[in-house]
This record gives sequence, structure tokens and C-alpha cells, in this order.
Amino acid sequence: MEIEAKRWGFRGKIELNAASASTVRGYLNQIIARINKDNSSSVIRLGHGDPSHFPSFKTTPAAEDAIVDALRSAKHNCYAPSAGVLPARRAIADYLNRDLPCKLSPDDVYLTSGCNQAIEVAINVLSRPGANILLPRPGFPYYESCSAYNHLEVRHYDLLPEKGWEVDLDAVETIADENTVALVIINPGNPCGNVFSYEQLHKVAETARKLGILVISDEAYDNLAFGSTRYVPMRVLGSTVPVLTLGSISKRWIVSGCN
Repeated sequence: MEIEAKRWGFRGKIELNAASASTVRGYLNQIIARINKDNSSSVIRLGHGDPSHFPSFKTTPAAEDAIVDALRSAKHNCYAPSAGVLPARRAIADYLNRDLPCKLSPDDVYLTSGCNQAIEVAINVLSRPGANILLPRPGFPYYESCSAYNHLEVRHYDLLPEKGWEVDLDAVETIADENTVALVIINPGNPCGNVFSYEQLHKVAETARKLGILVISDEAYDNLAFGSTRYVPMRVLGSTVPVLTLGSISKRWIVSGCN
């Protein structure tokens, strides 16, 4: 496959093999690698998810000072529990409890090295022979990679652009069966940038409850919402359907590499 780029400092044709062209990131990485360095300053990389690459985004000094203090205290120079240290899990539970009717405990929180590892753990736990998982299309491609590695069948449901990228719930009911283990939603959306309304999330929860499946809510971009639709976390519907929330501190809190 070839694409030809004559503008923005791109040089010649870019050849994409099937593996690299399978995702948006595959295209993006190859294009960026071929940007004319003399013109690179004129390229604004809106597809870049790492805020540390932009000088206008800085980690708060309070977070930096807390890390320095913890390191110098010598109280944490040891192997941490696999689920994360208790004070951190308690702080996260307290933070999430601000908008929950049913309160979480530290035992409900599992810390990972980035949200990607959280995806890996969730997929590993859910994988079993013959099982399948429902993923949004378009969506974050790492779910497909983890599912393929664990031999978990992927079934895609569409997001509807004419309806603001709402979930095609009719398709969800059509493709789900007794071997479906979970439905993944990404809110705010990646890569579409949509924010699901409470009404839409409620319909998703009701559909998942009807099908008897878990909802995995990827909220790595939580509260980074613009426009008239107010961001609502899926966990507020935890009394309707079991919800596994995947979160991250790298985007909103500008601490990539420490989430």
C-alpha cells in the first residue's frame, strides 16, 4: 500500500505493509518518521497523546514534590504489593467515591503501570476458550492486540457518526451471545473525541444488564470534556450493571509514565 504526500514537508511516497497499516497509529508513526526535519516546526501533532511533548502542559509542582519527599523518606524502598500500596488505593477510592452512591473501598482499587497494563490485566482475567469481547469501532487498537494475544475473540460494534458516535446498541445485541464476557466503551472517546451523555450510558448499562455481561469503561481521558455534554463516569450506573473502570493520571494530571 502506498500513500503520496506532497505537503507539510513529507517526502515522496510512504509504503505501508499490512501490519503497520492496521491501525491509525501505524499510519501516524510512519508519516511522522518521514517528516522533513526542516519543516517539522510547522507541523502540529494533534494525534499525540503524551502531554509532556507540549511546553504548555506541566506537571503540578505538588505532585513532583510528593514524589521527591517519598523517595527521600526511604519508607518506600521495597517491593510494593502487586495491587498497589494501601495509601494510594485508599486515596483513589476516596476520590472516586465523590460521585458514587455505593462507596468503594481500597480493596476495589488495583494499581497498574499505566492504563495499558490495566487493559492487559482485564483481558487476561476474562480470557477463556470460546469467549468473546465486544469492542467499539473505531476504538483504541490495544484492546485488539491484547485480545489476539490471549486468544479472546473480538467482535466489533459500530459507533454511529451521524448520532455523535453513539453506541449502536442494536448491533451489540445482535453480536453478543452466551460466550460474551464484556462490553468495552471508551468515554471520552478515543479516537473520536465524543462524550457520552448520561442517557446513552444508561442505555448501554441496561443493554449489558439484559445480556448479562460486564462493562469495561475506559476513562483515560476522564473530565477532559469540551462542549455542552457533561462528562459522566460509567461507575454511577454500577447498581445497574457491573462496571470495571480503567483510569489514568497521565492525561488530566500530566504525569505520563507514573499512572
